[in-house]
Amino acid sequence: MQPAATAANLSPWEPGLLAMLTYGAMVFALMLILLFFCTFLGEKKGGREKERAYESGVIPTGLALLRSPTEFYMVAVFFLIFDVEAAFIFSWAVSFYSLGWTGWMFMTFFIVLLLFGLFYVWKKGGLKWGTTTLPHSCNSKTSC
Repeated sequence: MQPAATAANLSPWEPGLLAMLTYGAMVFALMLILLFFCTFLGEKKGGREKERAYESGVIPTGLALLRSPTEFYMVAVFFLIFDVEAAFIFSWAVSFYSLGWTGWMFMTFFIVLLLFGLFYVWKKGGLKWGTTTLPHSCNSKTSC
C-alpha cells in the first residue's frame, strides 16, 4: 500500500478535498441566493392577523400562563433520541455484511452507550410520570 499523491487529492476528477470544498461552496452560494430572493422578492403584509399567535387554527383566548407538564417534553425528547438510534441501527443492518466485525463492534458500543444513558436518566427520575412536590420557596404566584 502506497500513500496517495497530493496532486490526486486536489484533482476535480477524483473524489477528494477539492471536490468536497467545491460542492460545499456551491451549496452555500445556492442557499444565499435563495435566501436573498425570499427576503427581497417575497410579499410582505403586516396587520393584526399576521401578528397574532397561531395555535393550530384555534384562536387563542385567555392568558398564556398555564403550565404544561414537563413529562410531555421529556417523552418527546426520548422519542427523538430513540428514533435517531433506530435510523442508525437500520442503516447499519442494511450494510451489515460490508462492515463486518468492525461495524458490529462499533454498533455494540453505540447501543451500550445509549443503554448507559437510558439507565442514567432512569436513575435520576427522568422517566417518572406524575406530580412532584415543589420546594417551599416556590408557589403558584412566583416563579421558581
